[in-house]
Amino acid sequence: MALLINGVEIEDTFAEAFKMWGTRVIITAKNRKWAWEAATKMTGFATSVIGCKCEAGIEGDVEDTLDGRPGVSVLFFTPSKDDLPKRLMERIGQTVMTCPTTACFNGLEAADKLSIGGQLRYFGDGYQGSKLVNGRRFWRIPVMEGEFLIEAKLGMQRSVGGGNFLVLGEDPDVTLEATERAVEAMKQVRGMILPFPGGIVRSGSKTRSKYKFLIASTNDAFCPTLRGCVQSELPEGVNSVLEIVIDGLNVQAVEEATRVGILAACIPGIRRITAGNYGGTLGQFKIDLHRVLGEAAPA
Repeated sequence: MALLINGVEIEDTFAEAFKMWGTRVIITAKNRKWAWEAATKMTGFATSVIGCKCEAGIEGDVEDTLDGRPGVSVLFFTPSKDDLPKRLMERIGQTVMTCPTTACFNGLEAADKLSIGGQLRYFGDGYQGSKLVNGRRFWRIPVMEGEFLIEAKLGMQRSVGGGNFLVLGEDPDVTLEATERAVEAMKQVRGMILPFPGGIVRSGSKTRSKYKFLIASTNDAFCPTLRGCVQSELPEGVNSVLEIVIDGLNVQAVEEATRVGILAACIPGIRRITAGNYGGTLGQFKIDLHRVLGEAAPA
């Protein structure tokens, strides 16, 4: 059955997502400006595991923090359980500990723990100190400004990466507007991030290449300029495609973000919304577009 929302065709397909390991880090600071400075730096160059080794993004502001100061929540993902502490050590040590007035706390209750604060304490060169509060251990690391406070352990859990949908529009302007609307709506969903710049991807990829040294290359089936050269997936009248990629702490967050994002993207000038998959060979999760949209408006 065809599914139309505001005249936009929703293809009967699924986004193929895959297993990741994720954590939530709460960064606090003297004011929201400095909390966001640290969070922005920490999540830089973390769009895709293809080239960045991790995927990260800012989940949003946090009002109720352990130290009562303005806070920002950051979500962080890697495909490997062993790789997550390595990437966090690098980024918290270089971008949060270095940022004026910040502190760093666990934001995820999970059975698996990462001893990030327990490792960063050695930067204190023997002058670091610890404190146990309500069963939670914190390290105070002396720095030139005063002290950097960090919780000893961060929670870690199995998560979901690679949720996605593609917006096919008549021209670049309307396609960008549609995806911008989608991103704004999706920001209200907690437990997920959109790791790419502004939440939007223009250089979508496929998992193969004619060049042996590449594991991914341009998704030529959705490139308008290649319509006459390849087996194109673009309907007549589509001249621009943008993608939104979603990572979540669980599949429910990814599905809810997909739902609200697609609904927001269905504006005049958008011809079709579809999703990227490899027939189920890449990932363990199938985010079925019709299913997550439910009773949106079958035609």
